[in-house]
Amino acid sequence: MPHSLVLNLLPQSPIPSGYLTGKHLHALFLTLVSSVDRELGDRLHEQKTEKAFALSPLQVRNNSHRDHLLQWEYRQPIAAHTPCWWRVSLLDDSLFAHLTSLWLNINPQHPWHLGSADLQITSILGTPQSTQPWANFSTYAQVYEEASDSERQIDFSFCTPTAFRQSNFDCALPSRDSVFGSLLRRWNQYSGIPFEETLLEPIFPSFFNIRTEFVADSRSKFIGCVGVMSFRILGDVDAIAIKQINALADFAMYSGVGRKTPMGMGMIRRHSTKVSRH
Repeated sequence: MPHSLVLNLLPQSPIPSGYLTGKHLHALFLTLVSSVDRELGDRLHEQKTEKAFALSPLQVRNNSHRDHLLQWEYRQPIAAHTPCWWRVSLLDDSLFAHLTSLWLNINPQHPWHLGSADLQITSILGTPQSTQPWANFSTYAQVYEEASDSERQIDFSFCTPTAFRQSNFDCALPSRDSVFGSLLRRWNQYSGIPFEETLLEPIFPSFFNIRTEFVADSRSKFIGCVGVMSFRILGDVDAIAIKQINALADFAMYSGVGRKTPMGMGMIRRHSTKVSRH
């Protein structure tokens, strides 16, 4: 059952900009996990392959402009007492179950640390909210059952920089195989409802308005794309295949695509109506 949880946070002191990078937020998530299950926290820390969670960068506002971009880089500290939110997506049923006690017993007065800053978790959202579209949950069976078996248009927003591994290097240019191949691998790994790899053949890009963005930390520079992109299902395709493709597209909000999703990259959303093209 994929869960997209939004943690509302309140820093008690300024958060230095150097601690707002993906690696520090990744470390904070592992600290949260270890607080209720140290063995699980250690196991997630050592995991080198596809990970069963995805994180967002820390956000200081709701982003409602047309491309739905999130903020992934800060040049100044986040001031004390600035309301923030942070999305944690869990793809594995067992991972959510292990952390249930954490979500149910959050003490708003207990401080969590991001650099020198103390953070209070004031609330956790796990169901859809009119003001917070990143909070949601569903079973994999529901994602599949509720997917359209007739919709041939798929509109995506790349909300944080997104890149894909090709051979030994990263590629910031999305394609059908990189976007839907990433979704298909994660779906097949966690859903228990496997789809065939040939499913992707009738999908073709139909519109794109994307640009490259750079994310730098002390160790490396990551180049990814942000913006909007549409795909269409073309040709004589049966209803079951259309339904499976739409299920993958609906799953994108939980899984993200491409590289460094546990570090806040590759956040992607599907839109039920066509995105603005102006």
